[in-house]
Amino acid sequence: VQLQASGGGLVQPGGALRLSCAASGVTFSDYAMGWFRQAPGKERQFVAAISWNAGVTYYLDSVRGRFTISRDNVKNTVWLQMNNLKPEDTAVYYCAGNQQRVSAPTSPRGYDYWGQGTQVTVSS
Repeated sequence: VQLQASGGGLVQPGGALRLSCAASGVTFSDYAMGWFRQAPGKERQFVAAISWNAGVTYYLDSVRGRFTISRDNVKNTVWLQMNNLKPEDTAVYYCAGNQQRVSAPTSPRGYDYWGQGTQVTVSS
């Protein structure tokens, strides 16, 4: 199983970025997917999660209404659209996969596979 995250970068406050995570080596539709982030000196934090068929989504309270998680089971890709970015969103963002068709975990311990991370920096 390989998860390849991309799309990070430097953006000014109020700007937007779209993160992508491409999966290979799996039947993508068998997997719930999540996005997490980790800032320097802090623990890995849940950001958003989506069930196998996009029927259920979960968000960290501080990103709800600004971030949107979506997926395409034909393209084997999950995205995180991030709008109105704030300096406190600065972190390395990771995608993760968990094989299930029930829901989508919101804890890092609920995920079996992880991408390599992509840096998001929000600064003027």
